[in-house]
Amino acid sequence: MTSALRADSIRVLEDWVAPDAEQEALRRLYLDVLVGREDATQRSCQPDHLTASVLVVSHDHQRVLLTLHGKAGLWLQTGGHCEDTDDTLAGAALREGTEESGIVGLEIDPSPVLLSRHAVPFCVPGGHHLDVQLVAVAPPGAEPVISDESEDLRWFAVDELPERTDDDVRRLVSAGVQRLRGTL
Repeated sequence: MTSALRADSIRVLEDWVAPDAEQEALRRLYLDVLVGREDATQRSCQPDHLTASVLVVSHDHQRVLLTLHGKAGLWLQTGGHCEDTDDTLAGAALREGTEESGIVGLEIDPSPVLLSRHAVPFCVPGGHHLDVQLVAVAPPGAEPVISDESEDLRWFAVDELPERTDDDVRRLVSAGVQRLRGTL
């Protein structure tokens, strides 16, 4: 239910300790939207709405799975809009990651790695995705299967990301791999 997802999103972001002042400002902005709008997790919430994404990392933490987004023309982590059936942010991110990667058995860390507010003119003119970014580990031997949402889907070494990757994704890869290498 959307109300369960909204409540979980508020709890997750209230509990999350932002790594710096910029991320703290985003955390507060996200909470303002969540508290102020009952539909904050739905794409109908305009101009901005919450989305959930997940950086899929290989079991050995050496590679990341990126998808070539057709509309953006960039290599990005998997993720997207929350659905009415999502009860938690981690569940939404895991659903998106599984759908877009074709990999079953992803192990997701339910605590956000980073937040990213980015314009999405192809979704909502003048609007933004308030993306909550998580990280998940793929099982050994996982082979991705491209979905109809992607132009391409590939593993990349964490230190050899493709040229058409933006700074947000580079920050996410760095922060996600650092978290995994420090905790697993």
